[in-house]
Amino acid sequence: MEAVLESGTAGEFADFSAAHARSLLGLAHALTANPHDAWDLTQETLARVCERWNRMRFDQPAAYARTVMVRLNIDRIRRLRRELPMAQRPEPVVPVQLVGELDGWLIDALATLSPRQRTAVALRYVEDLDVRAIAERMGCSEGTVRSQLSRATERLREHARSSGPLRITREGA
Repeated sequence: MEAVLESGTAGEFADFSAAHARSLLGLAHALTANPHDAWDLTQETLARVCERWNRMRFDQPAAYARTVMVRLNIDRIRRLRRELPMAQRPEPVVPVQLVGELDGWLIDALATLSPRQRTAVALRYVEDLDVRAIAERMGCSEGTVRSQLSRATERLREHARSSGPLRITREGA
C-alpha cells in the first residue's frame, strides 16, 4: 500500500489504520454477520481509503471509511444475489477469533436478518446514526430505513425470546 502513498502520508495512513481498524472490523462484523467476510470487508475498505488518502480533503477520514465500507458491503450483497447459492456446496466453518464483545446469541440473531436489515441495524446501533444518515449511506429513502429497522428489531426480539437472554425456561420441565 505504501507505494501508492506519498512519502509524508504513508505514516499518517498507518496511524489511521492502527487507530481505526478495530472499530471498522466491528462494524464489518455487524454488517456481514460473518467474521471471514468482516475481515475481507475491512481490508478492502482500508485498501480503498489508502488509494484516495493523498486526495482526501476533509477532516473525518474515519467517517469516509465507514461510508466506503457500507457501500462495499452493498456491492457484495448484490454480487451474492447474482450468484447461484444452491449450486455451491457449503464450506466447513473455520473458527475465527472475534475482535469484539458480542454475545453468541446476538451474532446468531444478526445472521437471521436480511443483509439490508443487518446494514440498517449496524449503522443505527454500532455507528449510532440517525435515520437520515442511514438513508444517505444505504442510498435509500428514510421510510425504507424505518421499515428495515422495525422488521429487524422484531426479528431480533423473537430470536432473543427463543434462544437469547429473554428465553423463558420452566423449572422441572
